[in-house]
Amino acid sequence: MKSRLAYLMSWFPAVTETFILYEMLELERLGFDVQPFSLFGSFPGPTHSGADQLIGRAKGAPHLSWALNAAQLYWLRKKPLAYLHAWLRALSGNTRSLRFFLSAFVVVPKAMWLARRIEAEGISHIHAHWATHPTLAALVISEMTGCGFSFTAHAHDLYVDRTMLRQKIDAARFVVTISEFNRALVRKWYGGAAAAKVHVVHCGIDTDAFARRPGRAENELFTVACIASLREYKGHRYLIEACQKLRDRGLRLRCFLLGAGVEEARLRAQIADLGLEDTVKLLGAQPQTVVRDLLASVDAVVLPSITASDGQMEGIPVSLMEAMAFELPVVATSLSGIPELIEHGKNGLLVPERNAAALADALERLAHDPLLRRRLGVAARAQVLAGFSRANNAKKLRDLLVSATRDEAPALAYQVRLS
Repeated sequence: MKSRLAYLMSWFPAVTETFILYEMLELERLGFDVQPFSLFGSFPGPTHSGADQLIGRAKGAPHLSWALNAAQLYWLRKKPLAYLHAWLRALSGNTRSLRFFLSAFVVVPKAMWLARRIEAEGISHIHAHWATHPTLAALVISEMTGCGFSFTAHAHDLYVDRTMLRQKIDAARFVVTISEFNRALVRKWYGGAAAAKVHVVHCGIDTDAFARRPGRAENELFTVACIASLREYKGHRYLIEACQKLRDRGLRLRCFLLGAGVEEARLRAQIADLGLEDTVKLLGAQPQTVVRDLLASVDAVVLPSITASDGQMEGIPVSLMEAMAFELPVVATSLSGIPELIEHGKNGLLVPERNAAALADALERLAHDPLLRRRLGVAARAQVLAGFSRANNAKKLRDLLVSATRDEAPALAYQVRLS
């Protein structure tokens, strides 16, 4: 009998969260029966291969409806003190953040509906992704059902607004984060006891799907890709500035930007103002099959991430792992957890953030040195195989889940296939 595990996210599926989708599929392969739940439904856009296996049984919390109201009445009758305490904790814990305080009026009722479903399905553990709304919902569900929970913290949920984070860490069976950089921040903010509950499990990729490229002719133009949502902290504006500098230096270049987001209009205007319409191409959000095809055709991948005005920055970008697995040279900025993936000069190039000139220099260096591109690419794949394999990292998470629930359900360790 497989152990049932709830996975809780804000949106499912979401094209920008392939790492969560494939993490669930790996856990299923390792013996769990994963039930996806989402607070807000599915995110508009393309879906990735493999999602169909989980979309069919995913459950989204309803919006304002009789079903939502019925869940409130159910818990108010069954556990009135716990119901009131869950509301009190969610509201009082978020008083320092107006955004999260107001969001609690949406998240808590949805969590009550999810709690009823999880109780009915006999699920004994919830794993939430992102320390914000999904983990607040997991905390509420745990209080109502007695079900244990854990969560993964990634980037903005640590860097931008940490409201209630300490309470969530204290209540969780364990916490996962995706970089040593993040664990060090938790230690700095909350001390050693909190950090002791935090385990680093890198996001991983399917290293077979992103395998070494077949030999091909060199591009007539030096061709690079940036695969990232069009948001401020991804730093696209500096890449566009770098493309202008390279054009002015006489380098023949083409740059593809894959992704969608709130910065699209501003970036299109910047491209037009600099006369780069023939150089920089916006391709929008694309499924992973298209991403793989593009990676097989470019000379390098670049991600010019920055620390945004609200404090948001990268964790360790999966798009860089995928490029490196393809034996592509990568150029990125030296911030947050990125140096845990890329060692400058060994398996990629790192530049300071917000520095278009340094970005241009790094790309020009790669453009003129195919042997360097090849050397960095080979070392890049070796780095991903060693520390960022999805299968290996899923086993680390599997072991944490088994260990955290063993005391409550000793049979779980035997129900899950330890392969």
